[in-house]
Amino acid sequence: MSPGFKERDCQGCVRYIEIEKPVLGNNTADAQRLEQALTRELGREGGNKGVTVPWHLLKNLPSFLRRWDYKARAVLFKDRQSWRLVDLVPPHLTAGLSESGCPSGLGPCLAESGPVRPLLGAAIDLGTTRVVIQLLDLESGETLGEIGFDNPQVVIAPDVLARIHHSHKTGGLEQLQRLLMDGVNDNLNKLCRAKGCALDDIYLVIGAGNTAMTHLFLGIEAFEIIREPYIPCVNIPDTLKAIEVGLEINDHGLLFLFPNIGSYFGGDLIAGILFADLDKKEGTCLMVDVGTNAEIVVGSRDWLMACAGAAGPALEGGVSKMGMTAGPGVIDTVMIDPLSRKVEIHTIDEKPPVGICGSGMIDLAAALFLSGMIDIRGKFSRQACGNRLKEIEEILSFVLVDRAHSGTGQDICLSQVDLNSLTSSKAAMYTILEVIVKNTAGLEFEDLETFYVAGTFGSFINPDSAISIGMLPDIDRSRFKVLGNSSLGGAAMLLRDPSVFDRIMEIRQSITYIELNVNQEFMNMFSGAKFYPHTDRSRFPSVSPDLI
Repeated sequence: MSPGFKERDCQGCVRYIEIEKPVLGNNTADAQRLEQALTRELGREGGNKGVTVPWHLLKNLPSFLRRWDYKARAVLFKDRQSWRLVDLVPPHLTAGLSESGCPSGLGPCLAESGPVRPLLGAAIDLGTTRVVIQLLDLESGETLGEIGFDNPQVVIAPDVLARIHHSHKTGGLEQLQRLLMDGVNDNLNKLCRAKGCALDDIYLVIGAGNTAMTHLFLGIEAFEIIREPYIPCVNIPDTLKAIEVGLEINDHGLLFLFPNIGSYFGGDLIAGILFADLDKKEGTCLMVDVGTNAEIVVGSRDWLMACAGAAGPALEGGVSKMGMTAGPGVIDTVMIDPLSRKVEIHTIDEKPPVGICGSGMIDLAAALFLSGMIDIRGKFSRQACGNRLKEIEEILSFVLVDRAHSGTGQDICLSQVDLNSLTSSKAAMYTILEVIVKNTAGLEFEDLETFYVAGTFGSFINPDSAISIGMLPDIDRSRFKVLGNSSLGGAAMLLRDPSVFDRIMEIRQSITYIELNVNQEFMNMFSGAKFYPHTDRSRFPSVSPDLI
């Protein structure tokens, strides 16, 4: 191993190799010598069937090997077949990029024509509403930067269902794919420029998204996902040349998207399981990710069970006119004094309020309920709400922020229609949790060792508020753990350690998926959960009965 390489690098996507030099009497070709060196390097890692040298490297391989004194760095990726050689670069090593993006090398690091270029990878969370990209140094594993942006496909439709219908029109699929690909390329370029590198320095892109987003990103027909019997075109996409789908990274760069389980359980959840180490837990744990759907996984290293259901739109701006994704000026916290009923809010970056996000919606509903301003049915109390309650277009609306204090110049209101949507969403969430934990797995909520909450929404949720309205189970608050963007985290894990590819496939194979769309039990239980916190108050002992 070359000086300067850390032990961690031995398991990474970049390997330092030394190729046996040719001598008279041994006519082994350069390509075969390279293959042998790679096989020796990877031989101790299970599943290695040898590495084939791609055609693009053969063209100048003899001159490169001799110029580099038969030493090189190999950029590699492991997929279902075996290891793949992405590219071969000079052996000069760097210790990664500094925060400014400048190479911080181990002495002189000059290639044929200037400083050694960094070897980069990008992890992408392909969200329906928001896309997040993380840039990593493949040699050090260091995260160099991150950028997020609204999914450009929202100009066609805010929800996946409408986008899939649009994709079925002539030219619709190509339009959706191009919108997303242009957005990814533009933001990858911004991220690279900010770090003093270039798109050509990116050799690997790992993405994770739901099943629909995976299809639309690859430009694959998605209509059958939403038509009975709900069959995707592909669940395990092959590793692709990035250039084939329009990614403007290194010409030889590869793209891999996490596999799906089915129409409603995508690669983002498998990435989340990987990130949370659910498949390695001794005790039973649960992970929930609320976005377009509420997607839930429960289990341990011995078993995993999953389901998904519609629970998210009212919390992410899909239903409520007030609901929006997090950003400056968006209300993320609401408090109401139960006695005085004085309302206090907090906005992101403490800007003038312009709307409210999912966590703020849950806070608001909990505060309204605990202060007696809505009843157990989720209906406004005219007496308790007083002059904050208005009729707008014959619909009762609670004025959270009046126009004089609003950043939009308009009242920020929660209408009864909005509240009904939130009530249905929280009921769906709790019912999904109850079906999979109690009815399917035969457990109690108290049996859960850890309750993981994933996604951007999960990063801000207040468990007390969610429990108060009957959205999350009433268990010890210390068991709740916020994962953040687990989809992005899982994708980045694969860039740092390609050997987890086998683990990803094992996770996919081990999951038992429960289809809720045809689960009559779910529908029967759902009606009972549409009350605050529930028709069975004994399920929520910490929600004070004095306030109900």
